Amino acid sequence: MKLVIQRVKKAKVSVNEKTVGKIERGLFILLGVREGDTLESAGRLADKLVKLRIMSDDKDKMNLSVKEVGGEILVVSQFTLYADTMNGNRPSFIKAANPTLAEKIYNHFIDRLKSNDIKIETGEFGKYMIIEPVLDGPVTILLEE
Repeated sequence: MKLVIQRVKKAKVSVNEKTVGKIERGLFILLGVREGDTLESAGRLADKLVKLRIMSDDKDKMNLSVKEVGGEILVVSQFTLYADTMNGNRPSFIKAANPTLAEKIYNHFIDRLKSNDIKIETGEFGKYMIIEPVLDGPVTILLEE
């Protein structure tokens, strides 16, 4: 699994011009699932994300977790994180998990996040989405297992 984590002041995701997920201060996550990923790896990454100290404290240092600041999380599935561009100019996505497996792991990741008593919003798996993040910092971190 691969996560692109962005600290945001707010973020919103829409499908067919309808808002399906919206957060205020917190983390915007693009989540990619590859073949071979497991529910266990999704759980570990969710636990790590909740504890990741990338939110600012009162001295403007990245010293607090999203949970400690009462932040929110918006998660969007993103199979293109596993694009392979080594050969030619058109990306190949053969490393990305098939949609059935990817959706199962994506849902498990979200359920694990929700078990931490944090507001979690999502996009719609497999849909074309418009995403509007307002980045804070900017802080962008890649997390992979």
